[in-house]
Amino acid sequence: MSLFIEPILAFFEGMALIISPCILPILPLVLSASIDGGRRRPFGIIIGFSIAFSLFTFASRKLVNLLGIQPEIIQYVSLILIALFALILLSNKLSEKFNLYTQNIANIGGKVSGPNNQDGLMSGIIVGSLIGLVWLPCAGPILAVVLVQIIRQQTDFQSFLIILFFAIGSGVPMLIISLIGRKVMKKINFFTKHATKIRKVFGIIILLSIVFIVTNTQAQFLFSSDKKTMEQSSSGLQDALDKPYPAPAFSDIQGWINSNPLEISGLKGKVVLIDFWTYSCINCIRTLPYITKWDQKYRDKGLVIIGVHSPEFEFEKNINNVKAAVLSNNIKYPVALDSNLGTWINFNNSYWPAHYLIDKNGQVVYTHFGEGKYDVTENNIRFLLGMDKATTDNTETSNFNFEQTPETYLGFARAERYVGEQLPVKNTSAKYEFPINISNNSWALEGNWKIEDEKITSTDKNASLRLNFKAKKVFLVLGTANDKPIDVKILFNNKVINDMAGKDVHNGIITVNQHTLYELINQPEFKSGFLEIQSSEPGLEAYAFTFGG
Repeated sequence: MSLFIEPILAFFEGMALIISPCILPILPLVLSASIDGGRRRPFGIIIGFSIAFSLFTFASRKLVNLLGIQPEIIQYVSLILIALFALILLSNKLSEKFNLYTQNIANIGGKVSGPNNQDGLMSGIIVGSLIGLVWLPCAGPILAVVLVQIIRQQTDFQSFLIILFFAIGSGVPMLIISLIGRKVMKKINFFTKHATKIRKVFGIIILLSIVFIVTNTQAQFLFSSDKKTMEQSSSGLQDALDKPYPAPAFSDIQGWINSNPLEISGLKGKVVLIDFWTYSCINCIRTLPYITKWDQKYRDKGLVIIGVHSPEFEFEKNINNVKAAVLSNNIKYPVALDSNLGTWINFNNSYWPAHYLIDKNGQVVYTHFGEGKYDVTENNIRFLLGMDKATTDNTETSNFNFEQTPETYLGFARAERYVGEQLPVKNTSAKYEFPINISNNSWALEGNWKIEDEKITSTDKNASLRLNFKAKKVFLVLGTANDKPIDVKILFNNKVINDMAGKDVHNGIITVNQHTLYELINQPEFKSGFLEIQSSEPGLEAYAFTFGG
């Protein structure tokens, strides 16, 4: 995909936010701020909003992860700040002070920019910047749709371009609304005479919008890309899509495992479950026992399961690696190799794993992203097959804890929470040293390593990687540069690991002989600790840590 296509898509995704309830507190804020000041103030507000939103989005994820702050906390803090804006609108005294402060700052810019600043552009930029900063965490979960595009970019410039176009797309509808509202209010004497009351009405609207957001089951309605209805009945579809749609076609498939090539159009009359997965993803791996079980139970009843293998790392494009994973996970159903993410894009997918359930007429009627809800998915399969509700127990325990260390990438493209003494050097072997302290959820290197876009590679013996984590289980995607087995020593809290060892560790050693996910630590309970891996030879490749229970 060209450099400019994805930013254009992000622009239209940003424009689509105008229909989201999360925009409700912002529109009256933009409109009320646009009424005061010169004719160019609305443009200043949108400029400030777009710039601040873009810059803060680009930097905030790293900062939040570095400080270990939970996204839910950030989201509610943003709502509190928006509520404070509403209180400013409701108070004459606070409004006067706020306008005075912003105008004073704008005057400083005016002295630099010259006499043409009397139109309110600078003050608009300041207000718009504040709006952009406080709105970002509120809209963060919606922004996740765009983040998957950012993940696929090769440079920071491309990532920032997507964020910027998304912000501009968000700002265009707000600008139109503010200009129209401003024009109407300027021409109608009623609005001029009652400007203070109208400002307070806007403040009330903002507060009511915040109450609506907080109380209206955000996780299932506001921030979910698969908006669903409530459970319909015990014998019908549960969490069904409001608007079923024709299943997208398979596109740009590089090969098939366990099957000849298949087409969605040729599967009408069958119930089809599409599972987007990749073999080094721990969340995907945990779903596979359920999926393979459904294949065994319902294949002869008319269910067709198709695993669409959409790789996250370059080594996952190797068909031999995928075949080994298919064999080790006892997958008998067809697996399509979506190495260029063509089918992923066709389905507008953003998650590993992701499940799309298609009825006999070729309509996608149910989706689920991530782990869990196995009972709902199975009952929907049975309903579409014309069977009674399942009586088997599909109850699963959650593997997620809000205090758990987040997924941690090591390559330059997505590296976060690195705290080494030396700045990382890209694509060149360099010597690193552990710092005296490694903060929570952070990592560092010692010895000679080469840091590339999606991985780090040891370039000498005894190169080490240390991680301060909090979780029950720790997994790491590892491989070797020349497919030569390498022994890796695993230390836990500065000692060779023993009874806390993961299933892939034997006598404190992991033998890395293929590119895959390795389980390093398995504690009896959720707690923090220090993990260190030491490579016996150069050529060890490390990609990303994941965590679980």
